[in-house]
Amino acid sequence: MAGARNHDDERVTELALAAARGDRRALEDWVRATQADVWRFVAHLADVGAADDLTQETYLRAFGSLRRFAGRSSSRTWLLSIARRVVVDRIRAASARPKLADVDWEATAERRGARQAEGVAGFEDLVELRMLLDGLDPERREVLVLTQVLGLSYAEAAEICGCPVGTVRSRVARAREDLLEAGRERDSI
Repeated sequence: MAGARNHDDERVTELALAAARGDRRALEDWVRATQADVWRFVAHLADVGAADDLTQETYLRAFGSLRRFAGRSSSRTWLLSIARRVVVDRIRAASARPKLADVDWEATAERRGARQAEGVAGFEDLVELRMLLDGLDPERREVLVLTQVLGLSYAEAAEICGCPVGTVRSRVARAREDLLEAGRERDSI
């Protein structure tokens, strides 16, 4: 699997380099090859509702910098680094504004209980997983998504996050522990 991933990264990087030289078809292929990973990454770091806008902002920034991309890392890693900065910028901007919540938690909990009694799962499980992930420290959630959801290596995640590989390993291990603990707490309620 690692060999296939490396081959795909090489192909995607070649597309980015060709796009930087002005090849429009390569640019379109590069976006198609990387768009799902960028969207999933920003959706996990921010929220699903903002993922489309954050993905678009990521590509706008990448297009402006593509001519300077030298291929020292894979273009996927380079692009996810840009996506990370887009999310950080959005969070910083949002932190200046008050947050509003318009959710009827009691009704939501009652519907969930009724569906569990009927043995219906799926969407609720995804929401629950999202809530567990949202409960993680942002740095831990970020490396968990990069390595476990997007399948990047620890070295690639370290490059994107700007930290040592050992730090990524530690954050992933702690994120897993946090998820297990949150799951045990949820089950005991």
